[in-house]
Amino acid sequence: MCFSSHQLRSFRLRAHHLDRDYPASLLLPAAGACGLQNSPPGAWETALFCRLPGCALEQLHQALYSDKTLLQAWSFRGVPAVFPTGESGTFLTSLIAQPGEQPWVYTRGITAALEHLDMSFDELLPLVRSAAQILQQQTVHSKEALDRLLAQQVAAQLPPDKLARWNAPSMHGAPDRQTVGGAAVSFLLRPCSFYRQVVFGRRQAGSPTFTSFENWLGYRPSPAPHAGRDLVRKFLHCHGPATTRDLTDWLGCSPRQAARLWQTVADELEPVTVDGRTRYLLAADIPALHRADSDPQRLLLLGAHDPYLDLRDRALLLPDKARQRTVWKTVASPGAVLQGGRIIGTWKAKTRADKIELTAALWEPLSSAGERQLAQRAESYAAFRRCTLHRYAVQTP
Repeated sequence: MCFSSHQLRSFRLRAHHLDRDYPASLLLPAAGACGLQNSPPGAWETALFCRLPGCALEQLHQALYSDKTLLQAWSFRGVPAVFPTGESGTFLTSLIAQPGEQPWVYTRGITAALEHLDMSFDELLPLVRSAAQILQQQTVHSKEALDRLLAQQVAAQLPPDKLARWNAPSMHGAPDRQTVGGAAVSFLLRPCSFYRQVVFGRRQAGSPTFTSFENWLGYRPSPAPHAGRDLVRKFLHCHGPATTRDLTDWLGCSPRQAARLWQTVADELEPVTVDGRTRYLLAADIPALHRADSDPQRLLLLGAHDPYLDLRDRALLLPDKARQRTVWKTVASPGAVLQGGRIIGTWKAKTRADKIELTAALWEPLSSAGERQLAQRAESYAAFRRCTLHRYAVQTP
């Protein structure tokens, strides 16, 4: 079976809840489609605004901090992500590696610290996990304070010959503020998160707080026997057709771990041809892909790191490689202007007090109706951020 680029984009738009404006009542399905990266901070809010334009910022914060139907924790690729609390098994415990399945992309940097300590990853992780038990009764303000606290807890478990090395100035970050032990802990917080030992709490004074799942929610997490299968299903539904290499990159895990997870849905897959290459899709999604159609004129202002942009086959959204580099940057990525699922430009916003300045740079001209639609999106986004649109500018070819 072969599918056109338009069909693939239309299918993914629908899977990501971007093919039309959905009601705020679908908050949990929209957040749980494949999770929402929250880096930079606030990215998850922008992502949900694009899917549920009728939702208010207060409603999102209530779901995360008061009702706690949403949860934030380090998840796929080690990024802070927001997802339904009831699916913590899918977005956390499914990522626990089995023996021989390391390293993860987000722990490779720990090598220098391990060499300095003359310890292995498998020796150190249990010590950090033991230290993290303190979060069962404690909430810590700021990531730096969390690193420092857990490093102190690990230090109490180390033999004297390791202690001096553990407390030496860090080779990462600021050596005057971080020890080697603090740096090592920072890398290992991700796997601790997968065990639901550390989650994000309410932001205070501009910084997140951290505690355990049980301390934050008030109950012990339930087992999730099919979490790995559910995670791969979500990935394929939102980013398929795909391969195990695509899954590896999305998770930030080792090829061996991705291959094991892939096998959990092997009997549900159907091969399809995309650009002459064989990829795989959930067989249950084939009818929807055949029917996939979307409004080619629909315009969206997607934030940087929106889940829809989180894919390896970037040419599907933007064929020009030079322009790809302006959208997917290592740091400070802009937002993407979408039309019919294609990227036709970038946008940035600056907030000062209660005013927003929004600038879009387009590579394709818009019709008069398109210009009005984009301006309305900008106005709505400013209102969502509880600001007035102080300045709005569009650069066109």
